[in-house]
Amino acid sequence: MNDAPKTGWLSRLKAGLSRSSSALTQGINDLFTKRKLDAAAIEELEEILITSDLGVATAASLTQKIAAGRFDQEVTSEEIRSALAAEIAQILEPVAIPLELDTSHSPHVILVCGVNGVGKTTTIGKLAQTYVETGKKVVLAAGDTFRAAAIEQLQIWGERTNCPVIATELGKDAAGLAFDALEQAKSMNADILLIDTAGRLQNKTELMAELGKIVRVIGKIDDTAPHSCLLVLDATTGQNAHSQVEIFAEMIDVTGLIVTKLDGSSKGGVLVSLAEKFGLPVHAVGVGEQAEDLRPFKAEDFANSLMGLDG
Repeated sequence: MNDAPKTGWLSRLKAGLSRSSSALTQGINDLFTKRKLDAAAIEELEEILITSDLGVATAASLTQKIAAGRFDQEVTSEEIRSALAAEIAQILEPVAIPLELDTSHSPHVILVCGVNGVGKTTTIGKLAQTYVETGKKVVLAAGDTFRAAAIEQLQIWGERTNCPVIATELGKDAAGLAFDALEQAKSMNADILLIDTAGRLQNKTELMAELGKIVRVIGKIDDTAPHSCLLVLDATTGQNAHSQVEIFAEMIDVTGLIVTKLDGSSKGGVLVSLAEKFGLPVHAVGVGEQAEDLRPFKAEDFANSLMGLDG
């Protein structure tokens, strides 16, 4: 994924995180108006971080670090937000890893997972557009064979990006579709195969079996595939994202995360607690509907935007 011009992307990221950052900024500004960083202030600061979905453990460790050097001192809101942004950037830096394509694979197979409604299909379309713009040959596979809307949506993205879409009849075997898609992508000398999958968590056993079968079947053509297993998470779900990571990690070897819909959420802080708890690479974040609104994740930019600071 290529970077947009820095100013354009940063302003979009800031705007996208405005609901999350305004809640945090307002809370911190209200708390630290001519106020010492005493025990009561530390407790209130921790509560502000928890209500912004940074999670209990992350909120506690952040406030302890902030208190360590400044306890019982007069502090300003700006100082607290800057200190928090620096600590958050440190948590996020190790997971801010771009999605690297392995050119030794033809194609590089990317399996995209996530519960229904998180924006999997749209994310695949955006990734496809970004890769096509860099000269890559991309094939899309409509592996969510239970939802007509998902198949149709992927076909629309295929037309928009000039990418072939491999699809089958509604309700047909998803693993068979993935097998056909990989064979066809190989015959087309494609660089990348993006496979959409179902996300019906209400029947976890069936979904686990289906994802396992997809992995086994494509492994018969290429025993190194899939080369990336991306889990798409919707920021508006807040702490529920944690249980989604745990559930999908049981089913499949999740290699990285993409976090969508940050622009519709006041829970952007969840990304920080996800990074601290799971340590999985965060390849990209989404702050809008357009393809250019999905960009590689940058720790410092995100931390500053979350704290309402000019990065």
